[in-house]
Amino acid sequence: MTELFNNIYSGKKILITGHTGFKGSWLSLWLTMLGADVCGYSLEPSTNPSIFNTLKLNEVIEKSVINNILDPISLEQTFDEFNPDIVFHLAAQPLVNISYNEPVLTYQTNVIGTLNVLEAARKCHSVKGFVNITTDKCYENKEINQGYKESDQLGGYDMYSSSKACVEILSSSYRRSFLKDSFLLATARAGNVIGGGDWTDGRLIPDCIRSINSKLPINLRNPNSVRPWQFVLEPLSGYLLLGQKLLENGELYAEAFNFGPNAESVQTVEQVTQNVIDLFGKGKIVSTQKCEYHEANILMLNNEKAKSVLGWTPTYDFNTAVFETVDWYKRFCNDDIDMLEFTKNQIKKFSFHFANKEMKDL
Repeated sequence: MTELFNNIYSGKKILITGHTGFKGSWLSLWLTMLGADVCGYSLEPSTNPSIFNTLKLNEVIEKSVINNILDPISLEQTFDEFNPDIVFHLAAQPLVNISYNEPVLTYQTNVIGTLNVLEAARKCHSVKGFVNITTDKCYENKEINQGYKESDQLGGYDMYSSSKACVEILSSSYRRSFLKDSFLLATARAGNVIGGGDWTDGRLIPDCIRSINSKLPINLRNPNSVRPWQFVLEPLSGYLLLGQKLLENGELYAEAFNFGPNAESVQTVEQVTQNVIDLFGKGKIVSTQKCEYHEANILMLNNEKAKSVLGWTPTYDFNTAVFETVDWYKRFCNDDIDMLEFTKNQIKKFSFHFANKEMKDL
């Protein structure tokens, strides 16, 4: 395990914002397995249950600070006390639907919050790298049947998407204005991430699981919408590879990268739901809901830059991604399963395939 990513994370101090969230929890656990000392900074988990509490990650990582990234004093104090080598910034208001109801909060958290984290990192001289996680929705969506490249126009119909486009612009400006003699800053844009432990309302897989467990029909907002689905460890492997390159003093890598799946994983919402039903052996789509707000119909990412520059490629295909996801929820429903060990085993299995794939590509 520690040989992954050129053993760069063993003994390193890693600060993760948003560590109590879905992706943040998986990243925190993986980094501890890579031998890193992890400090998390985040609000309390936003769902009950939550993967952070299920796995008791507060007992696994080095330090867990529960606070808001809108509190710059607390942020700077955390940085000064922990002295991280690298930062993975995941804390955000991550939902399109909430951005319609809470536009000010969305912009405050995603834009000003990010600026606060960048400032705290700049004032902390131990920081050498910073991976800023945004989203595939930062692009101006033109409903075209091809993946967006990192050089394509940024934008966003809704406040969540546009706030993340602002974060990308902010990161580029911040890099040029302040970081010539400081840390290296990169941004990462991932697709629709699925995996065990996501309980967020309004996301497809958690909604399916809740409906199936409650013996209720599964209602879909936009069954024909197309998204780039990927298992949670796919983008995290990209973030970690990008972080490795930054820590190895690679200025070439201090820019934006897409971490999206291959073309076969670009599927409709209805197809994903049907796969979940088939794997559970129960559940039924009986009707569809009319979406009350605008959502993109087609969204895809071009991952050629990550392949050519970083040497990163997806590890799991679409069917494996859905299987691993559903398997986690099935095991969660079994009270006899140690979910921390099971989740570690999923990481070990993915790491094995990731490492072997990387060796074949050399």
